[in-house]
Amino acid sequence: MDLEALRARLEVDGQEHLLHFWTSLNDDAKQELIDDVESIDVTRMVLKFRDTMELVKGNLDVCLDEIMKPPPPKIISSSSDCSQETLEKYRKTALEAIAKGKLAVILLAGGQGTRLGVPYPKGMFSVGLPSKKTLYQIQAERIKRLQFLAEELTGVKANIPWYIMTSGHTLVATTEFLASHNHFGLDPSNILIFDQGLAPCFDLTGRILLATESKIAKSPDGNGGLYASLRKAGMLDDMASRGVDCVHVYGVDNLLVKVADPVFVGYCLEQGADCAAKVVAKEMADEPVGVFCDVSGKFQVVEYSEILPATAAKRNEDGTLTFSAGNICNHFFTLEFLQRVCSVENEDKLQYHPATKKIPCMDPQTHVAVPKPPAPNGIKLEKFVFDVFAFATNFRLWQVKREDEFSPVKNADGASKDTPTTAREMLYAFDKSLIEKAGGSFKDSEQNLVVEISPLTSYDGEGLETLVKGKVFDLPCIL
Repeated sequence: MDLEALRARLEVDGQEHLLHFWTSLNDDAKQELIDDVESIDVTRMVLKFRDTMELVKGNLDVCLDEIMKPPPPKIISSSSDCSQETLEKYRKTALEAIAKGKLAVILLAGGQGTRLGVPYPKGMFSVGLPSKKTLYQIQAERIKRLQFLAEELTGVKANIPWYIMTSGHTLVATTEFLASHNHFGLDPSNILIFDQGLAPCFDLTGRILLATESKIAKSPDGNGGLYASLRKAGMLDDMASRGVDCVHVYGVDNLLVKVADPVFVGYCLEQGADCAAKVVAKEMADEPVGVFCDVSGKFQVVEYSEILPATAAKRNEDGTLTFSAGNICNHFFTLEFLQRVCSVENEDKLQYHPATKKIPCMDPQTHVAVPKPPAPNGIKLEKFVFDVFAFATNFRLWQVKREDEFSPVKNADGASKDTPTTAREMLYAFDKSLIEKAGGSFKDSEQNLVVEISPLTSYDGEGLETLVKGKVFDLPCIL
């Protein structure tokens, strides 16, 4: 590209500082910078940044508390309120769909284990179970078990394609890890790994930051980058070619996640939902979790920080929280819905959200490298996976018990919550409850509780009765 033409383009967008080091770069570095500038579409991203910041300012004048409503009861169902017969109907519907190749799974696995104190992807983390299984292995084995159950029900060999969205930090490590473990028994042709997009980082005034003299500072574009990545990586076309009709989307760091949950999927299919979310009831009014709401006729997740404490504390006549449907990043979409929202036109309508961070960079003022900024110095742009709910024509919520299905692993041990220890203890308690429901018992169930059921033995309790009924188990108990 002609240097003067490039400079003129950058000047129009107020980004000519990106060429500050040009004369000191060698030819390879110059080409690297040109490629970087071309890859991010500077004009578009500068406009997106300005629109995002204007939207934030505009939102300060809008009181969400006055316009948000709880989701109407007609779109919410609860696993606790359904009869066993209904739950089994949902389960059977989904297993039949799996046997026909209609269901796929999308794993959001872009996160590094930084907060866990490890230098590798979260999915490779082990919470310390007796089996030493990692999050990736547990989730892979849940998929494998469901394939077995679908085949057992229908007599047809079943496959659940597993689409894994990684980031630049986790792509190679995840690919090599799965391959080195023989993909945990899954057919590698049914595991498709694709990369999350990147967005340029800006300083607080709207100038794109340089990471080095010849490279733009970038960061993953949030889990909402899923939609553009699915389109660009050809994953939607791959799903269509396989005959997939619907997908289950979940985050990697939930130890208790029911991957491709047949009850949830069956509920969505029976309801004709094009978009749905699994939720848990908020434990306390001040729990910092986003809640599902109706805002001006559109369903969305409202973050705890966006509303007043008095609004979060509102209660119904029965004493339950008015805004209680807590988001756990667990979703259902039809392929038709994804194809619609992933179109260039609709995906571009999804708003970025700004996150003020400490970003290593070349200081735009002094042009000196700042590897560890002492204070937040820039803004990362992210999209959220739940921002597509506004496009839904038949949205549904499925409420489940937190203790059965939501145990995130986000922080290292020593933190107050969401640690390997808290997650591990929740899994032990859940697996213990499955054995007791199946007729088993324990000699000492109060102390040193260690109970682990392999997903290959049982997905959520099925088949346990023949193994445990009438038996008394010592602890630790491993099945």
